[in-house]
Amino acid sequence: MSLPPGFLEDMQNRLSLSHVVGRKVVWDMRKSNPAKGDMWAPCPFHQEKTASFHVDDRQGFYYCFGCHAKGDAITFVRETENVDFIEAVRILATEAGMTMPERDSQAQAKADRRGQLTEVMEHAVKFFGLQLRAGAGAVGRDYLRGRGLDEATQARFDLGFAPDGWQGLWDHLTAKGVAADLILACGLAKDSQKGSKPYDTFRNRIMFPIRDARGRCIAFGGRAMDPGDSAKYLNSPETELFDKSRTLYNLGPAREAAGKGKPLIVAEGYMDVIALVAAGVEAAVAPLGTAVTEHQLEMLWRISPEPLIALDGDQAGLRAAYRVIDLALPLLAAGKSLRFVLLPEGKDPDDLLRSDGPGAVQALIARALPMVQLLWQRATEGRDFDSPERRAALERLCKEKTDLIRDPALRGHYERELKDLRWQLFNPRRSFAPRARGGKWPPPEPARASTKSSLLVASGRDSEIHLREAVILATLIACPQVSDRFEADLERMECRDPMHARLRDLLLRFDVGNPDTFRAEITAAMGADTIEKLMALPHVAITPSLRHPNDDELAVRTLEEELRKLAAQRGVLAEVSEASADMAGLADEAVTWRLRQAAEARNRAVRSEQEDKTEYDLAANGTRIKRDEKEQFDALLGKITFSKPKR
Repeated sequence: MSLPPGFLEDMQNRLSLSHVVGRKVVWDMRKSNPAKGDMWAPCPFHQEKTASFHVDDRQGFYYCFGCHAKGDAITFVRETENVDFIEAVRILATEAGMTMPERDSQAQAKADRRGQLTEVMEHAVKFFGLQLRAGAGAVGRDYLRGRGLDEATQARFDLGFAPDGWQGLWDHLTAKGVAADLILACGLAKDSQKGSKPYDTFRNRIMFPIRDARGRCIAFGGRAMDPGDSAKYLNSPETELFDKSRTLYNLGPAREAAGKGKPLIVAEGYMDVIALVAAGVEAAVAPLGTAVTEHQLEMLWRISPEPLIALDGDQAGLRAAYRVIDLALPLLAAGKSLRFVLLPEGKDPDDLLRSDGPGAVQALIARALPMVQLLWQRATEGRDFDSPERRAALERLCKEKTDLIRDPALRGHYERELKDLRWQLFNPRRSFAPRARGGKWPPPEPARASTKSSLLVASGRDSEIHLREAVILATLIACPQVSDRFEADLERMECRDPMHARLRDLLLRFDVGNPDTFRAEITAAMGADTIEKLMALPHVAITPSLRHPNDDELAVRTLEEELRKLAAQRGVLAEVSEASADMAGLADEAVTWRLRQAAEARNRAVRSEQEDKTEYDLAANGTRIKRDEKEQFDALLGKITFSKPKR
């Protein structure tokens, strides 16, 4: 059975050899490098304990250094499944999501015709190359020299020139005996509407041969020399050989360079690719005059897990980047992502190389942005979020984008990253200090003098407010599944202790979708010792919700009670502090009334604490109050007489 031209190549382009082989072997991850498609395992064809079987995922071949078995995906399936060639192709085609073609008696004829067409294209490559070096190509040579391309670079890319005539190539090919229908089928000429002989597609243009992954010329791109030409760049029409949505300029050489560890760069045009390669950035490709397509993305990911998209830094370049993001989001998976290199506004890679040299491009490559950063920039740039409605709209927009990601694990990471970015945007004052080596937070800053002298500080770190905060934070770490309903309360917690403040911010910052991951992230951020010390505090350790972390109802009751008491304590101390500030001279009746109301509110909170064993005493006015606050009340109340303010 003969297969249609290009079927096998398309099938193998869709498959990862390591995925095919991985069903039969166990990879040795100590030797393997998945990011580079360089995989090692014990050979499935002979008995061995060491990993001498090598798979080059990018080249699509395997080789065993022990038994010397070698081949591609088809060979591997034939050998391991004991099937013939066609059955092996059928197995792989099914895996690649392709329909096995019916028996085609004309397949050989089609393959022969494809070979004839590629032969005609190579004749055209030679013709254009000769014209560039001849007298007619002077304007082309001047242009290329002005762009900094020497003769070696021109020869490396087989650059040529189409003379300014109607039938220059047509006459050349027909004189060599090439059939007219083949010239037309290659897209090299077009039929005349006036009844005369066909005319050349490309005239007065620098010519760029476009080759497939195997190096065969399948199309041309032409750059006009006449500034008044309606099309600055012109590609071959789509033909039996050429589908621009499935083709990338410089694909074969870039794949080879990427296989050697070079970063894969996607530029906008031919000249950008040529300039990058000439500057040492050899794994460079370009789409052919259109936006990147889904097929091209899949081709890129077969070469590199994280291609770099290089675009102009102006609005048009950003819009192009956003289109790529929208296309890529549903296709993302672990090991299949993109990064973006944003060039200075008004400069393409060729301009930057000529003005600032290769070092400038390498520096931009090193600072390439992950896709999530551009996704965030797109959602927030030029917008204000000064109302709940606008913030909710941003959250909805982020969710709409992350919902496009089909891979659930990756979608979760994007959701957490965007939630983190929203947190930083809406809470600019709560910045996180750099962590010390080992991932732990630096020691807390010492308390400021103003804080130490404040009436809000009852008894240093052992104050009741500090203890209640510890219980609340520990409960939320142990029972993150209930944290969503207490987000607003947590937001309002003052947490004067720097360690408590950091814990509060992390609890608000991290995603609680997976409790185990959530606890691991908190521990990694704060350090295991810090969390262990918090949980071991006596008043924390005896909290019922920590002893029964799976009891959601108990956790909710505990948090509601602790937050209520904390609010009452904060309120009474705030009143005392405010009143003391007002009493620079004689206190008026309103101040005395506020103090008594504060004391009574404090008493109500105290009476509800059935589980607390704290001892209480009487203040100077007979009010029941905690002993560690008695001196403050006595000092204030001893100077004044309580009376209800006059209306």
